[in-house]
Amino acid sequence: MTKVCVIGHPVTHSKSPRIHNYWIKKYGLDGNYDAVDIPCENLREGVAELVAKGYRGFNVTIPHKEAVLSLCDELDEGAQQIGAVNTVVIDGGKLRGRNTDAFGFIQNIRQEAPKFSFAAGSAVVLGAGGAAKAVVHGLLEHGTPEVFVLNRTKEKALILAKSSLAPDKVVIANWDERSKVLEGASLLVNTTALGMEGKDTLDIDLALLPRDALVTDIVYTPLYTPLLVDAKKRGHKTVTGIGMLLHQARPAFQAWFGVMPEVTPELEKMVTA
Repeated sequence: MTKVCVIGHPVTHSKSPRIHNYWIKKYGLDGNYDAVDIPCENLREGVAELVAKGYRGFNVTIPHKEAVLSLCDELDEGAQQIGAVNTVVIDGGKLRGRNTDAFGFIQNIRQEAPKFSFAAGSAVVLGAGGAAKAVVHGLLEHGTPEVFVLNRTKEKALILAKSSLAPDKVVIANWDERSKVLEGASLLVNTTALGMEGKDTLDIDLALLPRDALVTDIVYTPLYTPLLVDAKKRGHKTVTGIGMLLHQARPAFQAWFGVMPEVTPELEKMVTA
């Protein structure tokens, strides 16, 4: 049996076991995916225990995505560039770290808005955390000519720009300019927690955003955030955040089980139920 899991602290909130066990059953594979809570101070020992128990690999969620970097024997380009690991393949006792978040973001848009061109115009990204790093990486990889990054702490946005794939294509603007920079943009991405259940609503005026611009929010609780509801009312094509979660899981599943799984409406319905 192929054993895999997700590690984090806490980890009970993770939807990963539901996603991967759905695929294991769907493709008739001999495997199991569980959740393992590892406190920060026990990370090295906890990961070593997974190796000793014969795990094939694991996903990484908050707060371990950056800390796991130093435990890996190898890192793919995405993990190095983004500065975080969300997937580990255990091969002969070696830890091979990957980051599939950029893949998840890009594939979600490709599936839900197949006519959208990343190279058509500028993108505006709100936030400068780990998810924002992955989004910016994916956009630059796929030809977006200019990416505006805005964060409440400007210094964090500056660090993101400096470490990005193409610093000359990343423009840092002040948080209070978030409504102004929408003029002429072809894509708006919210990577902050604003709009999530229990959090403040994102305060932004979409008036200057071209009507043909795409709006997406990586928050998926609720599935349709206030930002997406407002954008839809204005006639924008919108993409919810659940697809990014589902698509980022696909390369990990393929690495462990040798099958590239599909994201289907049935899976989305099951995960969001």
